[in-house]
Amino acid sequence: MDSIAALAGLRAVIGASAWAAPDLSGRLFGLDPDANPQAGYLGRLFGVRDLVLGVGTLRAEGDARKLWLQAGIACDAADAAASLLGKRNGTLSTFTGVGTAVIALAAVGMGVAALQEQ
Repeated sequence: MDSIAALAGLRAVIGASAWAAPDLSGRLFGLDPDANPQAGYLGRLFGVRDLVLGVGTLRAEGDARKLWLQAGIACDAADAAASLLGKRNGTLSTFTGVGTAVIALAAVGMGVAALQEQ
């Protein structure tokens, strides 16, 4: 249960932080919200998704928890792909594109470990 609680708790904290302070969160991820004022809106979409995935995982049991973990892995894998696509098309710097992809892939790894623990 430790890796599940750690992943879900981390996801919930990151999500709540991104929703509450999207510009600050964006800067921490290497984005420039001043250059794109709509970034805060997108940050809140990401934030609530991660918050709900974290809380759902923490509250679920059995097969339902497994589904929450799988949903989180799918979202994290898509996040990694989006990061690399952003780097490739030039909308993200190499630092931001690779950095956010590494973070997302680490979350995929944590999700897989949590599934094995489940």
